[in-house]
Amino acid sequence: MALPPVLQNLRIPVVGSPLFIISNPDLVIAQCKAGIVGSFPALNAREKDGDPVMLEAWLKRITEELDRHNQDNPDTPAAPFAVNQIVHRSNSRLERDLEICHKWKVPIWITSLGARVEVNEAAHDCGGITLHDIINNRFAHKAIEKGADGLIAVAAGAGGHAGAQSPMALVSEIREWFDGPLLLSGAIANGRSILAAQAMGADLAYIGSPFIATDEANAVPDYKQMIAEHGAEDIVYSSLFTGVWGNYLKPSIARAGMDPDNLPEANPSTMNFGDDREKPKSWKEIWGSGQGIGAIKKVQPAAQLVDTLATQYAEAKDEMRRLLNG
Repeated sequence: MALPPVLQNLRIPVVGSPLFIISNPDLVIAQCKAGIVGSFPALNAREKDGDPVMLEAWLKRITEELDRHNQDNPDTPAAPFAVNQIVHRSNSRLERDLEICHKWKVPIWITSLGARVEVNEAAHDCGGITLHDIINNRFAHKAIEKGADGLIAVAAGAGGHAGAQSPMALVSEIREWFDGPLLLSGAIANGRSILAAQAMGADLAYIGSPFIATDEANAVPDYKQMIAEHGAEDIVYSSLFTGVWGNYLKPSIARAGMDPDNLPEANPSTMNFGDDREKPKSWKEIWGSGQGIGAIKKVQPAAQLVDTLATQYAEAKDEMRRLLNG
């Protein structure tokens, strides 16, 4: 099946994944101008008493800046952007955020932690598409049955809330029955890995952790530097911090006074994506990351990172052609 038009004609087949707290308008705009889909979680647009609706302000800025860029650069237009909705009962903002995204005709809706028909319908009603992230084949079936247009396979090694299955196994099982848009997440941090994701059967790569170490990312300098200085062996898989299994940087856990190699499991009922007041303050400095960060050696502008990925991707394709042609 051909990709929907909104996912075609990207500079490279990449969607920048929505990073909790980290993704902001600066990063999204930079990603889109560089030629890949930029995204952010709706809940990142946090509000304070007396302030206007922050999500609406973010969407206005992103839409207007990308429109201006496209008018000034008709031969190299920006890629579209996406907004991530946490479809979990703890998200008290969901209904209102859906209305705002519908009003601004968000082109790509990424849904997580629950598949709901009404969310897909809202996206379709304003001309958008929905991509639902899943960690196994059972959840993939449920998402498509409820009207999602595409899937994001969050495999082992992905940053944040990640699955435990091999990307090869997960993509293979999904492709047995689904020929629609399929994105793959899990330790993808260079151009060769982007091509490998396509070779396995995915249409696009879903990349998050490398963008933490960019100038535009809303992360403290220590977090960015930790991404640039560590690798796969420095990642731990735990459910402790949100109630959902995910990957985190061991040094950040140790710095908070815990033993990263002996963490207890959490009760799933502790999941909370709307208000973190009940969590220990130290947990705000527990930093998520995928296993692919060994490829990241420095903090740099997002556009520079995309340039590097594009060059590596082109070189990997040339190398594969030579191999296949003997």
